[in-house]
Amino acid sequence: MGLYKTWEAKVEDRQGGGKNAQEYINEYYMKERDAYAKILSEKTQTVSGTVKELAEKYEMEAFEIAAFVDGINTSLEETVDYEALEEDSAVELKIVWEKLYYNMLKARAPWLYQLEEWADVLSEEVRDEITAQFKADTQAVSNKVGRNDPCPCGSGKKYKKCCGRNED
Repeated sequence: MGLYKTWEAKVEDRQGGGKNAQEYINEYYMKERDAYAKILSEKTQTVSGTVKELAEKYEMEAFEIAAFVDGINTSLEETVDYEALEEDSAVELKIVWEKLYYNMLKARAPWLYQLEEWADVLSEEVRDEITAQFKADTQAVSNKVGRNDPCPCGSGKKYKKCCGRNED
């Protein structure tokens, strides 16, 4: 069984346990936070090694590295087939900092995007720009035409007197 399948099995096994499942996930999140803090503090834009080496370096289980790669995959220059990872698999993660920060916002993971180590990697201005872009991308926008707005057909009439006339 691949490492990622082991991860899925571990999570599924613990999900039936109520509080234990959440405790396990929280423990993983803290390991993930520590790994990102180390990567950011070292300003290591390329993380490489075997899964076993990365597990030792970031104090995780090998199957947790597969889950970590799954989480960071959309923030890489080239994605990694995390489902095929084994302990002796060579991994090269070429991180794009801006994408990583954006994806941490998207994941609603303040324990990751609020890490102090970000200050040495991305300036506050850049992080503010990424946050503003994230908010703009996720803001709900209504395309509904108001009754008194100009009709979108281009007639120059109010919507209620033109195409919206039959909606009442």
